[in-house]
Amino acid sequence: MDARAILEGFRMGRLPSADALVWFARALASGEVTDAQAGAFVMAVCWRGVGDAGRVALTRAMRDSGRVLEWDLPGPVIDKHSTGGIGDCISLLLAPALAACGAYVPMISGRGLGHTGGTLDKLESIPGLRTGLTEDQLRVQLAGCRCAIVSATAEIAPADRRLYALRDVTGTVASIDLITASILSKKLAAGLEALVLDVKCGSGAFMKTPAEAEALARALVSTAQGAGCMASALITDMSQPLATAAGNALEVIEVMETLTGTSINVALWDLTAALGGEALALGGIAADVEDGEGRIIAALESGAAAEWFGRMVAAQGGPADFVERWPDRLPSAPVMREIPALRDGFITQIDGQAVGHAVVHLGGGRLRENDRVNPSVGLSDLAGLGEEIGTGVPLGMVHAATEDQAEAAIRAVQAAYQIGPAALDEPPLVLKRIA
Repeated sequence: MDARAILEGFRMGRLPSADALVWFARALASGEVTDAQAGAFVMAVCWRGVGDAGRVALTRAMRDSGRVLEWDLPGPVIDKHSTGGIGDCISLLLAPALAACGAYVPMISGRGLGHTGGTLDKLESIPGLRTGLTEDQLRVQLAGCRCAIVSATAEIAPADRRLYALRDVTGTVASIDLITASILSKKLAAGLEALVLDVKCGSGAFMKTPAEAEALARALVSTAQGAGCMASALITDMSQPLATAAGNALEVIEVMETLTGTSINVALWDLTAALGGEALALGGIAADVEDGEGRIIAALESGAAAEWFGRMVAAQGGPADFVERWPDRLPSAPVMREIPALRDGFITQIDGQAVGHAVVHLGGGRLRENDRVNPSVGLSDLAGLGEEIGTGVPLGMVHAATEDQAEAAIRAVQAAYQIGPAALDEPPLVLKRIA
């Protein structure tokens, strides 16, 4: 086979065979195909699609383009993936809660993408904590702590690493086939037995409408199952920030408040239980989803999840006393300013994407690939949909490095909030389940 023949077939309307997709994934990893050919391939997949069977074949091929981990542990190896949103720090709650329930969680996570925050950036706001573990270090940690939140090594799905960069510069990020293969190739390379998917829907998500979110959720679940991994998905609301904070250290604060019971965020608690119930049922630890939710809630209420989180932080180089001393351990921004509402009324709509971009421009995300993230900046105490507000009453608080950046963020958040004369019904947290 060769790249030109595969691309010519695409141009003529012939979908590539499974063998052709396997060849192309290997050639991506080895460098046998040029950037021009790889760019033409992602555009062809975006334009033509590869079909259900082709999606499974491409995912498997990208998974197998590098190292695929195997485990021999006394419990199921399970994980969760979110498609990204604002204030979505569920992974930091869910991984230790699953560990407390007897699961093993090798969570390979990512950094901020576009307007959405990244789990690795949030975790690295904890001083000393490292996410770049070797495979041997990951194995030792999983045996001792049952959970780890780490970045992918160069050996994990190298074909995806190349396609991921090309998708960003060729305008093909939104292809469901490419999104599915990208997400699952990395997750399945971690040797998972079960995977629960949190597909976000709304103004702060990549998938803005329920139809788009359901199409992606069904593609992810069917492809994961076709590749041999038990999977289910929850389509969840992202029409407003999930936490009341958006920004790396600020979200860790909200996680720690919920884990330790000092100030529980109900949305974070409820979604952690819902996703954890799915994961425990898929992994065979729980009899069903309801039983699994009960186990996750018990792990949170008892403090067991907080204890396992502390073990994970210490194992990855963070402070050994983090759970007890987290308010003293996290960085804070030098400038804090309230965001005054511009009129009286009820909050009827929040542009989550605009809120995310405000955090990025504060320095809490990346405008360019090599930008350094400021872990202390962001937004806190954000008002939610349906809340009654008065002129001058804070919509939230800006945490910034400079006064100018704070002023720009205030204007951006004010523009992102729509205030009307009557309250609207708040959308449910979980919109649909796909299995």
